[in-house]
Amino acid sequence: MTNRENLEAGNRLFAELVATAHSHGIRVIIDGVFNHCGSFNKWLDRERIYENAEGYEKGAYIAKDSPYHDYFKFYEDKWPYNHSYDGWWGNDTVPKLRYETSKSLREYILRIAKKWVSPPYNADGWRLDVAADLGESTEYNHKFWQEFRKAVKEANPNAIILAEHYGSPAAWLQGNEWDTVMNYDAFMEPVSWFLTGMQKHSDEFRQDQENNSDNFWNCMFYHVADMTTPSILTAMNELSNHDHSRFLTRTNHKTGRTGTLGPAAAEEGINKAVMREAVLLQFTWIGAPTIYYGDEAGVCGFTDPDSRRTYPWGNEDKEMIAFHKKMIAIRKKYHEMKHGSIKVIKQGRGLIAFGRFDREGQSAILINNTPEERTEEFSFWELGIKKNATIKQIMLTWEDGFDDSVREYWLENGRITLTLPAYSATIMRHAGDGELKF
Repeated sequence: MTNRENLEAGNRLFAELVATAHSHGIRVIIDGVFNHCGSFNKWLDRERIYENAEGYEKGAYIAKDSPYHDYFKFYEDKWPYNHSYDGWWGNDTVPKLRYETSKSLREYILRIAKKWVSPPYNADGWRLDVAADLGESTEYNHKFWQEFRKAVKEANPNAIILAEHYGSPAAWLQGNEWDTVMNYDAFMEPVSWFLTGMQKHSDEFRQDQENNSDNFWNCMFYHVADMTTPSILTAMNELSNHDHSRFLTRTNHKTGRTGTLGPAAAEEGINKAVMREAVLLQFTWIGAPTIYYGDEAGVCGFTDPDSRRTYPWGNEDKEMIAFHKKMIAIRKKYHEMKHGSIKVIKQGRGLIAFGRFDREGQSAILINNTPEERTEEFSFWELGIKKNATIKQIMLTWEDGFDDSVREYWLENGRITLTLPAYSATIMRHAGDGELKF
C-alpha cells in the first residue's frame, strides 16, 4: 500500500485497461468518493500505516502539525492519535473531508477530477458517491460541483458526471453541475414497491404497495418531473446495487438482514418470474439500464454487506444470463427503446402497460404481476400504430421461463385482446413506416 512503484504500476495498468475497454466499444466510468475518505487514508492514517513509512508526511490523526490537518474537523485538542475527528454520519471509519477550511484539498480534488478523464487514462466520466453530502452547507456544495464540472469538461467534454443522490436532484441538474443521477426515486424504488412490495433494503414489506399501479405511475411521474430530458435519458436505472438488497432476494418478501436472518434466507422462496418482469421493465424504460454484477447470474443477498457476494463462477443461472442477453439485444436493436416517447396504455391491480414509440417503431410493454392469468383489451392505436395492422410479440416471460420467438397478431380498430400469463411480461412491437398514425 505504501510502495510508490506499485502505485505507479497500478496507474499504468489502469490506462491499459481503459484503452482495451475502448477498443471493444466499452466505456469506463470511475467512482469518485469525495465527501469522505477511509480512516486508513494517508491523510488521516488512523491505522498508522504510513506513520513511519519512508516518503510520507504524518497523517492528521497522528500529528497536529500534519499538512493534512485542515482536511478534517477535530472536536478536541488531543494529539498524538486524535480520535475526535468528524466521521460521515458519525462513522469513524469514513472521516468526512472539510473543504471549506482547506484550499489545498479543494485544489487536489479538482486536479484529480481532470487527471483520470485525461490522457493517458481517458476514463469516460465520474460516478459521485453521496454527492449532495459534500461540504458543510448546500451553498458550498453547489459551488464545489460547479468548479468540479468545469474542471472535468475542460479536460474531456464528453465525460459524464453521474451523482448518487436521494431526493430531488433538480437543483444540481441545471446544466452547470451534474449530468444525471443514480435513479433511485424515479426507477429503483417504484419498481421494487410495485413488483415486490419491498423496501430496497428489505427492511419492510408493504402489501398495499405491491401491485399498486396508481402508486407506481404517481411516483414515476412525480420524480421524473425533477429531471431534465438529457438527465432522464442517461439516468442510471438499477434493480440492485452495493448498498441495497438484491432484487431477486426482494421477491421472497423476507424482511430483515443477514445478521438476523442468515445469508441462506436471502435465497429462499425467491420468484425468478418476478425478476424477469423487472429486467424486461428495466430494459424498456427511459434511461440507462445498469446491471449490478451478478444480478444477471441469479445472485441473491440481503443489504450491504450481503449484497456484495462474489460472482458465482461455475454456478451461474444460465437461463437468467441468456434472458439478460436477449433483453440487451432488444434494447440495442430497436430505436424507440432508447429514444422513444412513453405513454401509459392501461393500468390496474398488478397490471402496468405502457408504450415506447417513435417513427421507427412502436412497442407495447405489458406486465401482469399477479399469480393468475388475465385477459385484457388494449388500445395500441394510442402509440401511433395504424388502426388495422399486424403487430408482433417479440418477447414473453412467464413463471417457467421466456420465449423470444416472433408471433403475429392482428389489430382491429387499433385494439387487441390478449391473455397475459401469471407473473408475466410481454413486448408487442409494430415496425414503423416513418409516420405515426394518431
